Amino acid sequence: MRAGSEVSASSATPRERNTEAVAGAAEGDFDKRSQRAHHPAVAEAPAAARNELLFDAVLHPHRSLNRGGFIALMAALGVVSFTAGMVFLLAGAWPVFGFFGLDVALVWLAFRLNYRSGRLVERVRLTCQALEVERIAASGRASRWRFQPYWLRVVLEDRGEHHSRLALRSHGKELVIGAFLSPPERASLCAALTAALARCRCLPAAIG
Repeated sequence: MRAGSEVSASSATPRERNTEAVAGAAEGDFDKRSQRAHHPAVAEAPAAARNELLFDAVLHPHRSLNRGGFIALMAALGVVSFTAGMVFLLAGAWPVFGFFGLDVALVWLAFRLNYRSGRLVERVRLTCQALEVERIAASGRASRWRFQPYWLRVVLEDRGEHHSRLALRSHGKELVIGAFLSPPERASLCAALTAALARCRCLPAAIG
């Protein structure tokens, strides 16, 4: 019986053997395709492409005088005011001494208010899914806006002028960004953001 089985298995015609081989190869290809379709790396690739960061800029007001410079300036101003005030005090004009002290206090207050406004921060982030703007006021209050990149326009009005405006426009809505930047900085930001949006629109995920 064992010999008969072996002869029977080996007595298949060439056409039958070829058919079985093709069927086995097709089944193997199907298994490979199934494994490839369920592979985590392949399944997550489109989502990763949609979330890829194409542009990221953090904007904040420029302050030419840092903290060390501010301390040095106030110290120098205090020494000068105190010396001048002592001269008037020794001369008998003691009220003048108080006015010198008041001048120093007003200068200190003006700088403190200026530095407080410098805490304003704007962040612009672009992915294929959206352009997001986050604005954190000096008080710490945060505001956020979200735009669809495909329909968004970046407009720079009065280019080169001190009062130029950089705005994001979409579907009749407008958001001005970088109002505290200098005209050259606004122009540079406009060019960089426009180029990033152009790259984004070339990607299939920008519309999806």
